[in-house]
Parts: sequence; C-alpha cells; structure tokens
Amino acid sequence: MDTPPPTTPRSEPTGTDIEAFKLQLGRPPRGLRAIAHRCPCGNPDVVETAPRLEDGTPFPTLYYMTCPRATGAIGTLEGSGLMKEMQARLSTDEALADQYRAAHEDYLKRRDAIEELVGFPSAGGMPDRVKCLHVLVGHSLVAGPGVNPFGDEALALLPEWWAKGPCVTPCADPSPGSAQ
Repeated sequence: MDTPPPTTPRSEPTGTDIEAFKLQLGRPPRGLRAIAHRCPCGNPDVVETAPRLEDGTPFPTLYYMTCPRATGAIGTLEGSGLMKEMQARLSTDEALADQYRAAHEDYLKRRDAIEELVGFPSAGGMPDRVKCLHVLVGHSLVAGPGVNPFGDEALALLPEWWAKGPCVTPCADPSPGSAQ
C-alpha cells in the first residue's frame, strides 16, 4: 500500500468495540485492555491485551490484530515465504538486526509498563527470529513508522483492507463497556 493507515490514539473499548471484536474473531475478548489502533473504517483492528489473562496465564502478545481482512492478508504474506526471507536478512544485515532488537526493546517496554513477564519473550519472534507478522504489523500500527522494521515492511505490502468498508457491522451500543 502506498500510505499505511495513521496511528490512532489508544482508547477504552466501548460496547460497540467489544461487539465488533466478537464479530471479527467469533469469540469474546480475553484480557482486553484497550483499543490500540483503529482501522480507517472506525472498527478496532489492533487491541491491547493484558500480559496475563484472567486466569493468570501469561499472554506475551500485547498487540493482537482483530480485523479478519487484515489478518487474512497478513497470513497470505506469511505463506509466501516472506518471513524466511526476513529471517535470512537478520543474519547478514547488522543495522537491520539492531533495528529489530530496538523494536523488541520497545515492545517489552510497552508490555512491562503494564506488567513484567519475567522469562517470557516479547512476541513475533523478536529479537532473533521472524515468527509472526501479525504481531509485527500490529506493533507497527500502534507504534507508528520507524519502530519495527519488519512490521513496517509487511504493512507496506498489504492491500488497503478497509477499502471495501468495515469488515463487520456491530450493533451500536451507546453505553461504554456495557458488553461483557
């Protein structure tokens, strides 16, 4: 895509946001803390999750992609062998490896500000592997350009997933946080 969607302010989830999440993923949210990024259509496309789920299970994925169009397009990139190419570049491009390590540190800093998960990695394979483009793109959407090099690269390869309109149409709920 020529121009990725801009970063958006973190916001508390409304009842409509939670309904959108349920429609997007086919299940209620777990560990939902905030809407970390909004699609240009207005729906959440990245949520911020708690470092531990309600039952205490560690969940190191701070930024979780929810839009099925975006996640489908990212899955196509993963299936294309892009992650293997990115991984190979980590061992030959020292500057890129340094940028990716800095992205890892940024991710950990953001997650540890909520709760430190001692002994758990960041996510997406950072800092030594490229394991999940969904996490890396989510991080790029939230942090903005220039923070996660592989997230930025993958984001640039995606189509404008919002171009056909919203992926789901939740019922409007005027009371914030009213959905369970």
